[in-house]
Amino acid sequence: MTNQIKIAVIGVGRWGVHLLRNFLADPQVNIVAVVDPHPERLAAVKQQLNLDENVVLTTQWEDLKKVPGLTGVAIATPATTHYALIKDALQQGYHVLAEKPLTLDPAECRELCHLAERHHLILMVDHTYLFHPAVERGKSVVQAGKLGDLRYGYATRTHLGPVRQDVDALWDLAIHDIAIFNAWLGQIPVKVQATGTVWLQGAGGQGLADLVWLTLTYPDGFQAYIHLCWLNPDKQRRLGIVGSLGSLIFDEMSLSSPLTLLHGEFEQQGNQFIPVNQRQIVLELETGEPLQRVCSCFVVSILNNTLSEVSSGWVGTELVEILAALTVSLGQGGKPVFLNDRQGSKVITSDS
Repeated sequence: MTNQIKIAVIGVGRWGVHLLRNFLADPQVNIVAVVDPHPERLAAVKQQLNLDENVVLTTQWEDLKKVPGLTGVAIATPATTHYALIKDALQQGYHVLAEKPLTLDPAECRELCHLAERHHLILMVDHTYLFHPAVERGKSVVQAGKLGDLRYGYATRTHLGPVRQDVDALWDLAIHDIAIFNAWLGQIPVKVQATGTVWLQGAGGQGLADLVWLTLTYPDGFQAYIHLCWLNPDKQRRLGIVGSLGSLIFDEMSLSSPLTLLHGEFEQQGNQFIPVNQRQIVLELETGEPLQRVCSCFVVSILNNTLSEVSSGWVGTELVEILAALTVSLGQGGKPVFLNDRQGSKVITSDS
């Protein structure tokens, strides 16, 4: 196709390979370069994905500046490298799709968003769950009021490893469930709390928490409770919202019914509360790989010069701000931390 956009993929580790695979399958995309510091990875993806001989394979980011007509880059490198890479890419005039988190610092995130706006470039973050058919359908169910008055939410994300050595379980796992709650509720937390326990690495106050419990409080008073742990043999990926008329459950481990609407409420008879109207509905979902939807959204955003509201740089910034506030609370033993919106910037203050 003559109107293909030229994209380079930066980082082809476990997740970057899947980004590359999806972009290669998009007829509107021409993959022109792949960058990775490990030559053996470049050789492996060339063979695995049968890359064209014209695709530039390099270990150096700087080599991309020699690639003519490059339109955008997909960055799937460690989060500690994101800020410098994304800033340079935007300054070079490239549209950017970045793996989550956008960066590890809210101020850096805001700087990158403003930089993209000044250069009229797309900055998008790969929050894959926001493109999951179950999350999209769940949002429509919640916001249509089918659960009645919303009471509380809960989520559990556990597994046995991998144990990260660069970030704790909070930064490794929480962003997914926070993103889903924010999307389903159409709100952002105003107060957060986190407590954690360290068993494996550096116990004694400065280590990386293996177990983390979170509480998110939203503007209307709704609270969500999240359990995160990377040393549980029972792998769980379960999130729910409970309302006065029933509950909505997203259970990623259930292949037959990942999204279920459980109707049920109480009828008071004297001083007794009797369950009534109980029934279960397995909700049908659209088909499609969530990551393919992410890549397609990035391409369409570039072609239409329209920012995705689902997972823009600003959405990624909000999530990093929440994680930063939770980190403060975790370090203070669970002390509540408030997020106040001041002229578009979040100012974090602790409860005294």
